[in-house]
Amino acid sequence: MFFISSLRQWYIHAQFESTIREHFPEGSRPALFHLQQKAELWFVNSDFAFDFARPLLPNTVYVGGLMAKPVEPIPQELEDFIAQFGEEGFVLVALGTVVNVAQSQQALEQMHRAFAQLPQGVIWKCSPSLWPKDVPLAANVKIVDWLPQSDLLAHPSIRLFVTHGGMNSVMESIQHGVPMVGIPLFVDQPGNLIRVEAKHLGVSIPIEQLKAETLALKMKQVIGDKSYKSAAVAASIIRRSHPLTPAQRLVGWIDHILQTGGAAHLKPHAFQQPWYEQYLLDVFLFLLGVTLGTVWLCGKLLGLVARGLCGAGKLKRA
Repeated sequence: MFFISSLRQWYIHAQFESTIREHFPEGSRPALFHLQQKAELWFVNSDFAFDFARPLLPNTVYVGGLMAKPVEPIPQELEDFIAQFGEEGFVLVALGTVVNVAQSQQALEQMHRAFAQLPQGVIWKCSPSLWPKDVPLAANVKIVDWLPQSDLLAHPSIRLFVTHGGMNSVMESIQHGVPMVGIPLFVDQPGNLIRVEAKHLGVSIPIEQLKAETLALKMKQVIGDKSYKSAAVAASIIRRSHPLTPAQRLVGWIDHILQTGGAAHLKPHAFQQPWYEQYLLDVFLFLLGVTLGTVWLCGKLLGLVARGLCGAGKLKRA
């Protein structure tokens, strides 16, 4: 993971080299890696209602839910659709904006077949222009180009959120106490959904295993087992009951470093160490030298003892 992450970081940084060359004269061009190490504060879009408990560096602050907005009424068209299903409620489906799973004809058809098996209504963020003309839309499925995701997650009739597992989507789902079925696609999403499963906030399905029967079974499992809803509500309470909002945390820490002239008192000494000290190579080489020296000395002593014993034996025979 260390070498893969380093390679990926180099690839990402390389994409900005032309911009750096354009705006900085030779000799004063910054290295992005060094700029990262100079950061006064690190704000992380996560929350311990979702993440595993872990020690953090003093200049690392969790601000998960920073982008949360006040809930607003949803469009009347969506409200009318939800009302058709009464107590059964509805399922929200949104798989992000970076990669559209619906562009895969097979994935689209498998998901549609699964949704058609539910008694709930399904509001699906899927471009109507991508919908195949030869596939009639199920009566309980409504596809839309855009939807107010956070407002729908706050709706009292929602029963489940089918998501790609992006961090913002997971944070919004936890904010409103909605259990999830995840279909991770890439980057951080598989890891996010491992945490979702570990916290019993939902289940996940690898994209290569996306079949109608499997997806339908997982959705019915999460909707039917009330322990998932209970865990989601408990996580929501943890997230909401933090003594400071994410925005207050962010602004407060920025004020702190402005008033103190920087965050030097928060930065770990490891960032100032040479690489061989940071990875304890100097300690390793010292201990290796001591060990090899001890082995060599013991070998020499044993050789002297052995020669002494052999010499004594010869004298006795003589």
